[in-house]
Parts: sequence; structure tokens; C-alpha cells
Amino acid sequence: MNYWLVKSEPFKYSWEKFNQDGRTFWDGVRNYQARNNLREMREGDLVLFYHSNEGKAVVGIARVVKESYQDPTTDDQNWVVVDLEPVESFKNPVTLEVIKSDPRLQNIGLVRQGRLSVMGIRVEEFDRIVELGS
Repeated sequence: MNYWLVKSEPFKYSWEKFNQDGRTFWDGVRNYQARNNLREMREGDLVLFYHSNEGKAVVGIARVVKESYQDPTTDDQNWVVVDLEPVESFKNPVTLEVIKSDPRLQNIGLVRQGRLSVMGIRVEEFDRIVELGS
């Protein structure tokens, strides 16, 4: 199993809306590195859901339920989506400030590559953020 982090601006697509929907395809990715990460996602992989710009916090866990396929919002064959479903909401959102101050999370992509919208993370990083969010 692999672990990932995806970002969404809450005014565009919030964790609350995701939970209401129960499932969504993750579209709008227009960065090649992020697109390549979507292509690497496998059914069952776990994904941290991060509210960017507004809130700046990991708010829950999602799961990949369908592997990459053509992004239905564009005819451009370069772009793909995956389907995600919500798994669990965090009792305590884990803010970027907390992540940056935690010595165990100093090398996480969220800090090193702040603008990347879809990134892989190590199991230790995933587990630490889940621990902080409980």
C-alpha cells in the first residue's frame, strides 16, 4: 500500500462536501509531477485530505477506489483522475504550522514542495499525521 496527500481549496471542494458526496473523481490536476502521482495510485491506497489556502490543515483520510483514467473534464489525453472515497474525519485538523514544527515531519513533501497538489508520503509521515489528528 502507498500513502498520498491531496490538496483542495475548501471553497472549491471541501472535506464536508466530499463526505456529502461519498465519492468523487479527483480532477483539475494540471501539473505533470502531480499527474504522475495520480497514475501511481492504486486501489486501496490511503490519502490524506488537505485544505489549502484557507484552513491549511489535514482534515481527514480518503481511500483510492478507482485507479487512474482519462480526466472527463478535458479532451487532453495528458490528464487523468482517480476516484476517492472518504474514510475518516480528523477530530483535530492537523495544521501546516503543527506539521512544520514536528521534527518527525520535517521532510514531508507538504513542507518541501508546498505547491504540489498530489504527493506521495512515507508511511511514518502518514501515521504521525493520523496520530496528531486523533
